[in-house]
Amino acid sequence: MKVTIIGGGPGGLYFALLAKKAWPDWDVTVYERNRPDDTFGFGVVFSDQTLDTFKAYDVPSYESIRRRFAYWDDVDVVYKGRVMRSGGNGFCGCSRVALLELLHERCRELGVKLVFQREVAGIAEFADSDLIVAADGINSRIRETHREHFQPSVDLRPNKFAWLGSTRPLDAFKYFFRETPEGIILAHCYQYEPGASTWVIETDEPTWRNFGFDSKDEAEMLATLERVFADELAGHRLIANRSIWRNFPTIVNRTWVMGNVVLVGDAKATAHFSIGSGTKLAMEDAIALYEALRAEGTVKAALARYDTARREEVEKTQHAANVSLAWFEHMKRYWGMDPLQFAFGVMSRSKQITWENLELRDPEFVRDVRRWFAADVRARGFEIDLANPPVPMFTPFRLRGMVLENRVVVSPMDQYSAVDGVPTDWHLVHYGARAIGGAGLVYIEMTCVSPEGRISPGCTGLWNAAQRDAFRRIADFCHANSKAKLCMQIGHSGRKGSTQLGWERMDYPLETGNWPLVSASPIPYHEGVSQTPRAMTRADMDRVRDEFVRATRLADEAGFDMLELHMAHGYLLASFISPLANGRADEYGGPIANRMRYPLEVFRACRAAWPEAKPMSVRISATDWAPGGLTGEDLMALTRMLKEAGCDLIDCSTGQTVPQQKPVYGRMYQAPFSDWVRNEVGIATMTVGAVTTADQVNTLLAGGKADLVALARPHLANPSFTLQASAWYQHLPQHWPLQYLSGRDQAFRNAARERAEWTDVRLRARPASHEVKEQPSPGSVKRAA
Repeated sequence: MKVTIIGGGPGGLYFALLAKKAWPDWDVTVYERNRPDDTFGFGVVFSDQTLDTFKAYDVPSYESIRRRFAYWDDVDVVYKGRVMRSGGNGFCGCSRVALLELLHERCRELGVKLVFQREVAGIAEFADSDLIVAADGINSRIRETHREHFQPSVDLRPNKFAWLGSTRPLDAFKYFFRETPEGIILAHCYQYEPGASTWVIETDEPTWRNFGFDSKDEAEMLATLERVFADELAGHRLIANRSIWRNFPTIVNRTWVMGNVVLVGDAKATAHFSIGSGTKLAMEDAIALYEALRAEGTVKAALARYDTARREEVEKTQHAANVSLAWFEHMKRYWGMDPLQFAFGVMSRSKQITWENLELRDPEFVRDVRRWFAADVRARGFEIDLANPPVPMFTPFRLRGMVLENRVVVSPMDQYSAVDGVPTDWHLVHYGARAIGGAGLVYIEMTCVSPEGRISPGCTGLWNAAQRDAFRRIADFCHANSKAKLCMQIGHSGRKGSTQLGWERMDYPLETGNWPLVSASPIPYHEGVSQTPRAMTRADMDRVRDEFVRATRLADEAGFDMLELHMAHGYLLASFISPLANGRADEYGGPIANRMRYPLEVFRACRAAWPEAKPMSVRISATDWAPGGLTGEDLMALTRMLKEAGCDLIDCSTGQTVPQQKPVYGRMYQAPFSDWVRNEVGIATMTVGAVTTADQVNTLLAGGKADLVALARPHLANPSFTLQASAWYQHLPQHWPLQYLSGRDQAFRNAARERAEWTDVRLRARPASHEVKEQPSPGSVKRAA
């Protein structure tokens, strides 16, 4: 078996040694364009967990690695003159040169041939090879030569960064945030050997231009940065090594395999340096490729396995990296935050590290954040026990005259079980159970303002007294037996109406008995499947606006505490907002101010009819997840308009505007939109979407990404989600019905024991430190012998 590896970076070298160790008779050669001691950049970073993996696959190289690495446990966020330290992180770093040297040495021990200063023009040079591994980096010649096959896409991110070094010793990973007259600039810093540290400087393009970096040479750049970070450098200098300013390219490929050629490392996919995963990903690619070859009998089958089995982990890492880099792209958004909240946001930015993760790593840091959050709530006029502060999800929240006991919300979920719009006993039990289950706010499913405005025949409605009275029965029960507040969500289906029940063929027209539809424009939801709606006339607009007002008054009469207008998911009001559904040429189409004209008219009319002391919110689709849809500028403009019109809270959902949408799913995947609106528009927000745990609720709240957190499916499976969470966090003030108090006592006892066991298991499961102990020299980072 002849194996050719193009590119002598860590990924290519690690695959070479694994392959040669497992199959000594293979002919394995690595071709590298540079000299053995050439390198660009300074240090590389691995976690203890990654070192566990290296130990499992090759002990000699693992031992060499851990004996060359500097270790640290702490991360410091330095912001506005304060240092917030979070411990228990378990990372290590070494110089890239050292890593390459020890991998060279291990490859030679095993008989891998290393060829340096050899430029490879193309795969035709290796026609006799059975396997060609393209590990030739971010600018891969192999990938680019065969673009039509691999189909790479590159997302060039807006921030500028430069990779530098320094002789400054560091005792932790440091984020140095600096506010200057030119703008906000950041240094990501870590020590990788005695007297050597990496400094990655990052800023947005306007700040970069304000500093004049677009025209400064290397010496001028270094002098400027040494002035900016003079305090942090403490008399030490910055060191350049081809340290040009760049924009980070996020690279993905449709396939990683072409015949017997396979991409690994940055040639295959990139992950932003802010989660320190570039070298890690490349070496894990090598492991995955090695495992595929072990598992399959042929190169073809092995490469097919690698191209599928490895993707999920790579895509998860890329997603976390993309979320992380987006946080740094919007540093200015968070600049008004309290230092502790800012630091918590830095630590939890990628969503991989959550409230509970941080508490396991550093209980004192999380206690400080918890105490700060509670004190901030207390400063808003609430009685909070600061000696034993609640976790964020169990702090109260006020909107106008409505006070919520906690921040947990039951999201509106269509039940498709009404009769002529009238809620039934099903709804009484459904909403009643979730109210006594402890949530601070319970949303009613989208309730339609007219028969023609229903999504399906099973939708609830609010256009007559019978419906009002049935809802009054539900509201009275919930208010009498819980502390939950109730929000009525009203809407009109528009072009998505007259469809089958949710468990039938969702979004498909009824088989019989369809009613005519109206929308902003005569554009069907499903081309060739859905009815084509009629474009609304001014008379239609007047009628529907008045139907919304009628429903608003009936909701107040039914005893609801809050009202929400549904302007999302492609329904009537949303069809005016999205350019994908609005093709009008009059004053209601075109720019966002025109597209918002009618939705704002409806909102203002409802706000005028709704009691002043009761809050109103709006559900929006913050993105359409489709080309030509709502833009970020549109999102900022429409939420500012709603705020000015008297909206109290933005319920940030996304999509469902067009069937060809391509959402980017993941844990808490809609939270970035809530974060964006909350921190740039300055209005309360609620996030929803793939939030499944109390841990995630606390993470979102503590990081300032939302004021309320709505959970949908978790509440279907567990109506008592909040009561169970109160036991987990031992939050006794949470209201439990009198009938359930004996159950509360047992739940608290069991939860205390289960939490102790859970904590013990996770602490035991944490990767052990791989540090080789020695006495550190004064003022130096811990380093292996």
